[in-house]
Amino acid sequence: MVYMLLADGFEEIEAVYPIDILRRCSVEVKTVGVDSEYVTGSNGITVKSDILVGETGDNITMLILPGGPGRVNILKSEKAMALVRRCCESNTPIAAICGAPEILGEVGYLKGKKFTCYPSLEVNLDGEFVDAPVVVDGNLITSQAAGTSEQFAFAIAEFLCGKEKADEIREKTRANRKT
Repeated sequence: MVYMLLADGFEEIEAVYPIDILRRCSVEVKTVGVDSEYVTGSNGITVKSDILVGETGDNITMLILPGGPGRVNILKSEKAMALVRRCCESNTPIAAICGAPEILGEVGYLKGKKFTCYPSLEVNLDGEFVDAPVVVDGNLITSQAAGTSEQFAFAIAEFLCGKEKADEIREKTRANRKT
């Protein structure tokens, strides 16, 4: 099961774009509300989560962390941080975009890893910052910001489903086309 962790203030496009692309790839994704069933993003869009953070199972294929101001609410939640730690300790693949790598830095997961994040946030994070839209290092996928959501989504799709399936969905959705 792929879980997308959502807390009030999450960046909507950073969450919804990967969910959409993964579901087009036939990957089961559940949204996980940190504090409540209804979660409001940083741009005022409210979504109903599939489950709450205390209801996640043990069979986790990947944990996805969107950025935005909501990352602070994840950091404040004992249950959410317990889930993050559990995934880090079990070497579960994790994808984090924008400011969300700060969550991983908080638990020491970035040490010895290459990562990217929203420029300027890297100064307080251990690990090797790479100024690129998306960085994949083993089981870790990171991306820079809302504008890299498409690249982030397809990096996750390729990781979980293979390049052929990701390319099929790229073509069907007309993604990455030049104007």
